Amino acid sequence: MFMAVLDMNIVVTAMPTIAHDLGDVSLLGWVGAAYLLSSAAVSPFYGKLGDMYGRKSIVVFAVAAFLAGSLLCGLAWSMPSLIVARVLQGIGGGGLMVSAFAMIGELFEPRERAKYQGYSSIVFTVGTVVGPVGGGYLTDLFGWRSVFLVNMPIGVVVLAAIWLFMQRKPATAHHKVDILGGVLLAIGTVAIVYWSNHVLEAPVLDQWTIALPIIGIAAIVGFILVERRAAEPIVPLRLFANRTISIVVIASTLSGMVTLGLYFYFALFMQMITQLAPGPLGLLFLPMSVAVAVTSVAAGWLMAATGRYKWLPVIGMALGAMLMLGYAVMDDHTPLWLIGLTYLVFGVSMGLSMQTLLVAIQTAAPLKDIGAATALSTQARTIGASLGLGINGGVMALGLGNATAALPASVASAIPGGLAGLTPKGLEALPDSVRELALNAYAHGFAPTYWVAGALYLAATLLLLFLPNNQIPKHQSR
Repeated sequence: MFMAVLDMNIVVTAMPTIAHDLGDVSLLGWVGAAYLLSSAAVSPFYGKLGDMYGRKSIVVFAVAAFLAGSLLCGLAWSMPSLIVARVLQGIGGGGLMVSAFAMIGELFEPRERAKYQGYSSIVFTVGTVVGPVGGGYLTDLFGWRSVFLVNMPIGVVVLAAIWLFMQRKPATAHHKVDILGGVLLAIGTVAIVYWSNHVLEAPVLDQWTIALPIIGIAAIVGFILVERRAAEPIVPLRLFANRTISIVVIASTLSGMVTLGLYFYFALFMQMITQLAPGPLGLLFLPMSVAVAVTSVAAGWLMAATGRYKWLPVIGMALGAMLMLGYAVMDDHTPLWLIGLTYLVFGVSMGLSMQTLLVAIQTAAPLKDIGAATALSTQARTIGASLGLGINGGVMALGLGNATAALPASVASAIPGGLAGLTPKGLEALPDSVRELALNAYAHGFAPTYWVAGALYLAATLLLLFLPNNQIPKHQSR
């Protein structure tokens, strides 16, 4: 899990440099979307196969795929080649996250599980602290390729530890893997998410605009029909009859659209308005990471003591909604201490919601479906993140385009690619008289992105109010 979290975060502060070196700033969001989308597509396989055959072989394959993808990322020669390598990384990373959370769900009873899911946030925190800071300084010292290649020695150690110390689950029955159902779900997921990104990036009526939703809907319908007849469905549809599971899946999707779906653009925005180098910028993420860990552990202990979880994610999402409105009014004059404070509150928001929703869905699912339920939650968050990258990228491009059009002609002519194509290094090259006006316009043009994020958080908050106020049982249902 540490490697997956590290990779999601270490690349954030390197993204502006990658965009400058490889070009194609318009494809920047796909560096994140490719990882998240492939991760979402394969998550159900990892969850169900782990339920059937145990986690060891699944985790070994996931680590190997992740390492192969990391190596190819470090060797990328263009933005498209980097995106392809990130797909392979995501295939491995999806398995790491699902398997780690599923193992916690299997090993501990519900009340104790709440505490240990909270403890797992410490791993998340280490990854989110080391990621942005380490990614920033690695980029400064050794170039952006090092942020991917650093995974190699870590992965080798992890593979050795898994092989030597992790027990293999003995086969107790013959299982038939629902390959067709999983493939149809993957096709439907990729088609719909890619279509949303395509429409937002290039809002024209072309063959992809027409074909992709047809393919996506047909695949999802086919998936439902297959799952209803499958002896061992990759995603047991009966899980959605549980109101808690259905609400958590939708709320996780909305949350993912903001947290992970805004992350890359968030780092770009902060580097632009603060004009900090990648290394110091990474330090700004420190308060948020620490707050996530402390809040998650505290929430875990509170759930274990009271058996209640409903109001924790409600408060967390509401805090997130208010923060997004605050980010909408930030500009280059906002003091760094205030930015750091908002990061701290953002960490509290995520700490109250992420692990809590995972505990909720694992508690609602029978023990035999722990892996499948965990995969649903993880997949929902990563699908949300992929959709969020497209939506946020589209809103950002529209807002910055409008801001560019509103600039005086003399200023706009000094920014050939417009504000949407402006990078921190490009900003540094602008004349002083132009730079200040460009920064103000950039901040105002970015604001609609935060308005949309706030609306998504508000929708998740209202939805979570309908969660049953159930008490976590002391023992897991079978």
